[in-house]
Amino acid sequence: MGLLQLNLALSSSTSSLSLFPDNHQTFSRTGHKNQFFGLTRKARLATSRIRCSAKVDNGSVVVKDKSVSVILLAGGKGKRMGANMPKQYLPLLGQPIALYSFYAFSRMVEVKEIVVVCDPSYSDIFEETKEKINVDLKFSLPGKERQDSVYSGLQEVDFNSELVCIHDSARPLVLSKDVQKVLMDALRVGAAVLGVPAKATIKEANSESFVVRTLDRKTLWEMQTPQVIKPDLLKKGFELVNREGLEVTDDVSIVEHLKHPVYITEGSYTNIKVTTPDDLLIAERILNLSSESS
Repeated sequence: MGLLQLNLALSSSTSSLSLFPDNHQTFSRTGHKNQFFGLTRKARLATSRIRCSAKVDNGSVVVKDKSVSVILLAGGKGKRMGANMPKQYLPLLGQPIALYSFYAFSRMVEVKEIVVVCDPSYSDIFEETKEKINVDLKFSLPGKERQDSVYSGLQEVDFNSELVCIHDSARPLVLSKDVQKVLMDALRVGAAVLGVPAKATIKEANSESFVVRTLDRKTLWEMQTPQVIKPDLLKKGFELVNREGLEVTDDVSIVEHLKHPVYITEGSYTNIKVTTPDDLLIAERILNLSSESS
């Protein structure tokens, strides 16, 4: 699996948690046919320097019911998968990948709405769930870059929301307990992101592929989603990014440009991003193990 090393024998802390939605079902789509693919590439490791401890007492922090707006990014092309449809709509044990996290958020009492950023030709996948969810469902169009898609989704967010929770729909295995932790940290700090300590040794190289230095693994974290930010802070960040013409690689980077602290909430290594065919196989294995242990 390259740099991302997964322990497929799930730890006792996660084995009791089912990754399947309560209303899990098998989808048979017309117009979005199941496709097979043959491209294989290693997983890509994204790292960020830790900004503070990933353990804190949140006993006094309470995220209110119906106070969170989720922006679900589902507009990517997924070229590395080598399939004839975006990776987030490929079937994972009979259900589109994007619906796993969609259902997970829809069942959380803290969530009031989900804004799906997607191509309109795929919106029916989410529209068909309306009778099964108890949150408002909205849509917005994807942009050229990730930050453009987030900005598009932000325009549809309820102005009364206390938190904006941004998630990549290609991460189907996010756990509700981890989402709840990052929501509390974001409410306390203003911005928080799920992450896990880097396992692999990370080296910085020059343009000719020679090692420049070895980075201290103890200070490196692999960033995941969701990334959660207070809406006013996110809007101020976008004002700066747009004014200065800056490009950002993830959502909390927008806030970092404001010099505002970003908290790293320790998540789970099973919260993988399905980018390649190998990732899809690993996700299937994790789901099967979770189903067997629940």
